[in-house]
Amino acid sequence: MTTNPFEALQGYEHLVDKADAFFQSMQETHGTCVKCVPHCSDCCHAVFGLFLVEAVHLKRHFDELNGDKIKEALWRCNDTERALKRLEIKLKAHETDPQMGARIFATERIRCPLLDENAECILYPYRPITCRVYGTPTKIHGKPHVCGKSGFERGPSYPAFDLDGVYGDLFNLSKELLEDFGEKDLDKASLLISVCKAMRTPVDELINETFRDPFEGPS
Repeated sequence: MTTNPFEALQGYEHLVDKADAFFQSMQETHGTCVKCVPHCSDCCHAVFGLFLVEAVHLKRHFDELNGDKIKEALWRCNDTERALKRLEIKLKAHETDPQMGARIFATERIRCPLLDENAECILYPYRPITCRVYGTPTKIHGKPHVCGKSGFERGPSYPAFDLDGVYGDLFNLSKELLEDFGEKDLDKASLLISVCKAMRTPVDELINETFRDPFEGPS
């Protein structure tokens, strides 16, 4: 174990800064197309998973919230996990048709348990990178994606945030985190963890526990 086993989180903060800088740049150059406003929660209903380094970062800040907020968020997890279980059943029904499975996954709307009753993220300053760039063009698996509520149109060429590259960085940082804690099973760096799993699981268990999260799918 290194002197600072959480050193990988510093690398994660650099990725956060990179995402925020891109979003700010898009607001400055394509402000009429970026429609993100307070209480718009479209991105809070998209289904995605967290790499280990993201999950640990989220959990550490979640534990710093006051008791009532934590209790309410964990209560919302019950509905989220039931919805994720239904999604898992749907995906298994189409496991021989990857295109249909991807379509179902991409269009599923499941409320994030961090979204409170005022349509505000209770961990907004510490939200995942996917959330930070959602309202701008992104590139996933080499293909462009954009929020349906944005003003970006088909045809024109816009700068796109390279989520493929960031996913690779998140994998490497997760692997580094496992190594720094002396974990031998480095394959866990490729697993995606649901927000609920991150909220419910102590940091040491996230790192050392050999688990397979019920939710595993593309970010």
